Amino acid sequence: MRKVAVLAMLYQNYDQRILRGIAAYVRAHGQWELYVEEELVHKMPDLRQWHGDGMIVNFDDHKAAEAAMKFGKPVVAYGGGLGWHEEGRGIPYMETDDENIARLAAEHLLHRGLKHFAFCGYPATRVNPWVARRCKGFLETLANRGYPCRVFRGRYTTSRQWQCLMDELIGWLRTLPTPVGLMACYDARARHVLEACRALDLRVPEDVALIGVDNDPLMCELTTPPLSSVEQGCFRLGYEAAALLDRMMDGHRPEKQRYCIPPAGLVARQSTDLLVIDNRHVIDAVRMIRQRACDGLTVDQLVRELAVSRSLLDKLFKATLKCTVHGEIRRVRLERAKMLLTQTDLPLKLVAQKAGYATEQYLTAIIQNYARITPAQYRRREQRVDVDLDFGRPLKE
Repeated sequence: MRKVAVLAMLYQNYDQRILRGIAAYVRAHGQWELYVEEELVHKMPDLRQWHGDGMIVNFDDHKAAEAAMKFGKPVVAYGGGLGWHEEGRGIPYMETDDENIARLAAEHLLHRGLKHFAFCGYPATRVNPWVARRCKGFLETLANRGYPCRVFRGRYTTSRQWQCLMDELIGWLRTLPTPVGLMACYDARARHVLEACRALDLRVPEDVALIGVDNDPLMCELTTPPLSSVEQGCFRLGYEAAALLDRMMDGHRPEKQRYCIPPAGLVARQSTDLLVIDNRHVIDAVRMIRQRACDGLTVDQLVRELAVSRSLLDKLFKATLKCTVHGEIRRVRLERAKMLLTQTDLPLKLVAQKAGYATEQYLTAIIQNYARITPAQYRRREQRVDVDLDFGRPLKE
């Protein structure tokens, strides 16, 4: 039985989901005793008394990083942006793919038909380079489509200066054209934007279509309106961090020093539920596609019911949504299939039917083209599993 310490910031949704991925790996593959310290900031393990075999550590905490680097046994690091990680120490580091996270958010807002965009971040610190990377990914995706983007960072990084933070944010929101598609760097920052919108009587999503990152259920479901958010690959990060540590404890060297985990997907809620499109044909077509694409709707059926030519509708779609009619139908079906694979246990045959694919084999071809793996492999990789954690005793000083 191997003894493994997990030094995590358990008050954060990010770390909690990573811990669930670690626990899922242990249940499936490992004979481990997990030692978890719930008060990482205040209590650190005395490594002279705890004789463990490996550690998974959040390197955003300086003390945790120092302890891990003195450990002398296999360690896997993770965090929001290297933190106190030093590549020369030989400790592999896992992080989520911030630029792809931002790309998902930008594409979601673009598909709402918006033409004005903004990004709300924070001032740079040692442990939040993820903010700059998400901003970069968001701006580049929009620039590739020909759209500029306004950026806000502010001067305040914590809510201790709440009134100053809000005054500054309100002042910036006043300058934005509406309707605007706004990405907040993560869900808590999106909550700040919602508060500022309320102070200005700006409607969400009609004036500000807002999206965050983390898909934190408390932040997203309990806000008014419910918040759209990108689901990071935290569960997968935890699972793969545990798998890597297991290999290292078996004597294998890590294949590389940096591992980047892609996002699991995007959860659309009311905060981005709008269509800003001038052309009535496109509005009607998009609504029909979202309602009926997974029921087998074809382009021919669509143009017949709308009494418009396919060439004209494709031209209008390319001008407003930067895609063809068929491309939008395929996108809606793929998103439905991904959701069913990751959030249900339906057999693949039913997933194919409910996503609008004629056969299970066709679904397999679509997922393989998208993710380079089979639907079953995609499900195992991305599925969000709720795990009851049975921790060992806490690490003691």
